Amino acid sequence: QVQLVESGGGLVQPGGSLRLSCAASGFIGNYYVIGWFRQAPGKEREAVSCINLLDSNTYYADSMKGRFTISRDNAKNTVYLQMNSLKPEDTAVYYCAASGGGVSYLPQDYRYWGQGTQVTVSP
Repeated sequence: QVQLVESGGGLVQPGGSLRLSCAASGFIGNYYVIGWFRQAPGKEREAVSCINLLDSNTYYADSMKGRFTISRDNAKNTVYLQMNSLKPEDTAVYYCAASGGGVSYLPQDYRYWGQGTQVTVSP
């Protein structure tokens, strides 16, 4: 069983920054890809970024490149999502998830999910 807990969301003005955290616990050994997804009201869940914990390679959805950075802290079993130059359209609930099936941008390929953290970008 893998547990994922997100934190770091909140209200930020356009152009601001936030850093989200995804703390992992449990037997995560086989679930070596951690992904960040987001879901806005009335929209489908979409991929933001993911990281392969085996080789630390990182991947970004095209629309997120340049503004978002995914990273890890092995000692803390935590994956971060640094979000800069935030826009109102980034407003969503952000989730982290774990997959053992390789790098993927598809939510259905991820086995374990956190509860989500709300990010609101507004003046």
